Amino acid sequence: MSNVPSDLKFLSSHEWVLIEDDLATVGVSDHAQELLGDLVFVELPEVGSAIAAGDSVAVIESVKAASDTYAPVSGEIVEVNSELEDSPERINDDPYGDGWMYRVKMEDPDEIGDLLDAEAYTDAIADEE
Repeated sequence: MSNVPSDLKFLSSHEWVLIEDDLATVGVSDHAQELLGDLVFVELPEVGSAIAAGDSVAVIESVKAASDTYAPVSGEIVEVNSELEDSPERINDDPYGDGWMYRVKMEDPDEIGDLLDAEAYTDAIADEE
């Protein structure tokens, strides 16, 4: 069973979100990186770009497949984890730490209510296994 931290929110498409005031740090879940296998490339969004919840924002590629990742919240990209450009395997090694992908200054914090909590996400991925 995948690791699912209780302090995070999730999308059913396997992105996680850590909320700190109006800043959302986003990555892909442990479950997602397990499904994808060894990651070989990450395409991150541009700092300063505006995103809307549900938009395809980044792409991660593994030896198995390429997969879009989706924005959990709307806002402006204020930081990306440029370390992933040279070391995409950080997502495999530490998906909830060094493997974070980007940070968003949220424009509508109420969107958080549309996300899954850890228990609901755990139930959702249990149905996949």
